[in-house]
Amino acid sequence: MAFMCATGKHRRPGRMKRGTVQAAGVAAIATTGIVGGLAAPSFAAENSVGNSVENSFEQTGLNPVITIGNTIADKIDAQAEAQKKAAEETARKKAAEEAARLKAAAKAKAEREAKERAARAAERRRLNSFVAPISGSYVSTGYKTGGSLWSSGSHTGVDFHAASGTSVHAVGAGTVVSTGWGGAYGNEIVIKMHDGTYTQYGHLSSIGVSVGQTVTPGQQIGLSGATGNTTGPHLHFEARTTPEYGSDIDPVAYLRSHGVNV
Repeated sequence: MAFMCATGKHRRPGRMKRGTVQAAGVAAIATTGIVGGLAAPSFAAENSVGNSVENSFEQTGLNPVITIGNTIADKIDAQAEAQKKAAEETARKKAAEEAARLKAAAKAKAEREAKERAARAAERRRLNSFVAPISGSYVSTGYKTGGSLWSSGSHTGVDFHAASGTSVHAVGAGTVVSTGWGGAYGNEIVIKMHDGTYTQYGHLSSIGVSVGQTVTPGQQIGLSGATGNTTGPHLHFEARTTPEYGSDIDPVAYLRSHGVNV
């Protein structure tokens, strides 16, 4: 004998429908107090009760409760998504701020290093520069000028015109190796220059440096005068290969080779 699948109200209810019917049934049982009568209902009774329960379910407000539950879940999901986006935005801003800070620090470092390099270069140029020993003066007696005034028979340096008390400058960077009385040179100063040559300043009325002191181009080292073997105040200037007398070289050519116009 073949069995046909029942149609209509005798079909197995869906999961949602079963759940709601069960919930409604529990509600109905709790309301009516009838427990035994529902223990073994017939299909017709079940169908009738089912219809009644479904009708009651629609009137109990249980369906809005389910809807409210979904709304709350949606709100929670939306809140979580908003928090996630806010956290991502905060992280992005922090990353951007850190990148900007690092960029600014790198720029400041580069600028500082550039300034330091420029300062070192300027200092090197200054230390390698040369000046005239007397500002705004001129050579009054040239190198190798002959005459009885000099024991060697000729002038071993040049004389710069200068009144007594005129400021005398180191022509370049170096270290003082000798100061004091120099016989015919009177009060003198001898400086070893940074390139290994030596310069000498004679007939000074005053000495303003001491042995071992380093000097820079243009630094005042003494005052001109007329001490020693001289006919009047001036500065006697020599360029030498050693600190000793007799190792002189042309002082004008020496100064010019270092960019000094004399």
